[in-house]
Amino acid sequence: MSVLDWLLDSDPSIRWQVMRDLTGEPAAIVAAERSKIATGGWGAQLLACQRPDGSWGGGALFPEWTSTTHTLLLLRLLGLDPTSVQARRAVALVRDNVTWEHAGEAYFAGETEPCINGKAVALGAYFGQDVSAVVERLLGEQLSDGGWNCEAENGSTRSSFHTTIDVLECLLQYERSARASTDLTAARRKGEAYLLDRRMFRRLSTGAVVDPEWLQFSFPPRWYYDVLRGLDHMRNAGVEPDDRLAEAIDLVKSKRSEDGRWPLENVHPGRPGSVYFEMDEGVGKPSRWNTLRAMRVLDWYERGVRKPG
Repeated sequence: MSVLDWLLDSDPSIRWQVMRDLTGEPAAIVAAERSKIATGGWGAQLLACQRPDGSWGGGALFPEWTSTTHTLLLLRLLGLDPTSVQARRAVALVRDNVTWEHAGEAYFAGETEPCINGKAVALGAYFGQDVSAVVERLLGEQLSDGGWNCEAENGSTRSSFHTTIDVLECLLQYERSARASTDLTAARRKGEAYLLDRRMFRRLSTGAVVDPEWLQFSFPPRWYYDVLRGLDHMRNAGVEPDDRLAEAIDLVKSKRSEDGRWPLENVHPGRPGSVYFEMDEGVGKPSRWNTLRAMRVLDWYERGVRKPG
């Protein structure tokens, strides 16, 4: 079985992205496959776990990883059609009932930490909710080095990769789903430059690897940064590849197995029973999610560097 056939022999949430990003199927075929997420497979299973009060797991952010936020993030990663009846019904329940643990704020009003507000914006923009006030807050919290940090309120003046990737993903989603602006795009590009200037995983000051765990590819990423997550954002944002990405791309290539697949290298810990179900076969085994993301990142990079100057 070829790698593409192996990827297609899976859940609709993977199949539609393979069709869109790797095999170039017509838009109508991609949309038809995507529509199955709401009624079958992992997407339908997650939707069925929503409680009558609108939450998943009984809370907005907790418990990890079965809470409302982490489940909606998964549904977004799967590609649940936000215009589907199932998505609209689920998100309306969240909007009308779920509040943040911080101080009881309405869910799509966000709370105080930029990493959490980044998630709220990404979800609100994707699912058609008004998160404009949260976006304005995030734009005002960008640090001078280009990124964001949840510890800024405690005096930190240096950005965090973890927080920055959350905010970058949300700004891109907002630009595409809600309302783009010159200021918004400029802030996102400045944040992307923060990662690029650090070669996606190195300290600007010394060139040292910031955290060896970022070199391991996880799925789902949860709130953690890793190199593959960062590269997949750059691909999604249409960043033009340059030599600042070369080392990170070499890292992706180095992890490809002889059979053309990528393994799941890490699973972010949680309490026992902290997932509804598994979407990969386990650490060390071939991962469809990592393989899909790595293949589309390499395709984006190689097409970009071959572009005539």
